[in-house]
Amino acid sequence: MLLLPAFRGARPSGLINGVLFAKRPLSGLCTSLVYGEYGDPEKVVKRKQEAIPKPEGKQVLVRMLAATVNPADINTIQGVYAIKPTLPSIPGNEGVGEVIEVGSEVGGDIKPGCRVIPRLNAWGTWRTHALAQYTDLIKIPSDVDLAMAATIAVNPGTAYRMLKDFVPLGTGDVVIQNGANSAVGQAVIQIAAALGLRTINVVRDRPEISELKQRLKDIGATVVVTEGELRKSEEVSALPKPSLALNCVSGRSGTEVLRQLASKGVMVTYGGMSRQPVTVPVGSLIFTDITLGGFWMTRWNKEHYDHPKRQQMLDDLFELVRCNKLKPPAHSFVPFDSYLEAIKNAMPKEGMLGKKQILVF
Repeated sequence: MLLLPAFRGARPSGLINGVLFAKRPLSGLCTSLVYGEYGDPEKVVKRKQEAIPKPEGKQVLVRMLAATVNPADINTIQGVYAIKPTLPSIPGNEGVGEVIEVGSEVGGDIKPGCRVIPRLNAWGTWRTHALAQYTDLIKIPSDVDLAMAATIAVNPGTAYRMLKDFVPLGTGDVVIQNGANSAVGQAVIQIAAALGLRTINVVRDRPEISELKQRLKDIGATVVVTEGELRKSEEVSALPKPSLALNCVSGRSGTEVLRQLASKGVMVTYGGMSRQPVTVPVGSLIFTDITLGGFWMTRWNKEHYDHPKRQQMLDDLFELVRCNKLKPPAHSFVPFDSYLEAIKNAMPKEGMLGKKQILVF
């Protein structure tokens, strides 16, 4: 059992996901992680303390409960991501917090005690407290598992949108994906299973491949194969050709997944873990008439800032959580004071990622 630094505020002591939390004394200080230059996250990210601000007008004071350390966060700090924030900057695209105080002009259902997530990415979740306009926050259910609440927006949101927005899919249809053991991949498996879809899941070979295959099947995967097994797998050939392929690896893996598509199928690329381009066989374009597309959750969120589709997506995802059909990916809770450990463990090793790192405050 892990004993974490005490919380500031009225939250009672207790166990959450096997982790013991206690009250934090009223210190009056906010601790943030900040980087003033791009580079190695383990070197450029520093701690900063300042007085906890008081909300005014339409502002809300949020105490962070948990925040993820995602590959996009690492890439942003390194300066190789599509978005380069103005420096100095507080990292963190995703997390969940509790409202502890509101300004006099705050409206809607944002009140002290409710849980919230940021409406936009690059909000800066790696800090103990945050001041925000109430319109920049989304209220979420307070009875949801902490890990699920902290990870709901980016990875399950990406999986949901890719399954909903590119190809009309019905019960029994087949979706193929690589990087199936990633956080998005695990969400794809679970959401697809809840929708009655079948999935072909491609993973990289590794010593513990049998255990990995079983873990993915346990959460709803139809077929799990390694990249080397894909073309010759009898389980794959026994299924109808997929009309949708999801690619987060690119390079040779992306090409092999693309080759599996049915006529007029669509491949959606949302990542490039191999750091290699996607090579498209000419025959797939001419004779199979496949379509290539891309998806970026950050862009979708901006385009649907307060659109009803955004809330509908979250409602659907939380309903799956309540029905035990959607669980968080394998993860580790890391005390905020041990942020360097979380950063180190979030860095890809030999092109593969381990457990999702979640900072807890």
